[in-house]
Amino acid sequence: MMEAVARLRNLPVSPTKVRLVVDQIRGHRVENALRTLEFSKKRVANTVRETLKSAIANAENNYGLDVDTLIVYQASVDQGLVMKRFRPRARGRAGRLIKRTSHLTITVRSAEF
Repeated sequence: MMEAVARLRNLPVSPTKVRLVVDQIRGHRVENALRTLEFSKKRVANTVRETLKSAIANAENNYGLDVDTLIVYQASVDQGLVMKRFRPRARGRAGRLIKRTSHLTITVRSAEF
């Protein structure tokens, strides 16, 4: 079976927040996954939707797969770069800020129905 992959690296959102959205589409048919992401209230859902569209386009253009038979075979989120910053606090102290990023990978595969 042919697979098409789309990757988005250094997404400036915490991996925990992206996993909440990605868990909703893993294993679903592509049209259902796009519909789920379109009506999701999470801010990162639009970015995940664009990455899924890219994976669909890769499957269609690079491998000639039929879009109607595609499923979201794998969807994973890994931790990316972590930027460490400091904010001033009371009495001359400094508070540490950790700005996390994510690496998003979506794989689509044709499924025989």
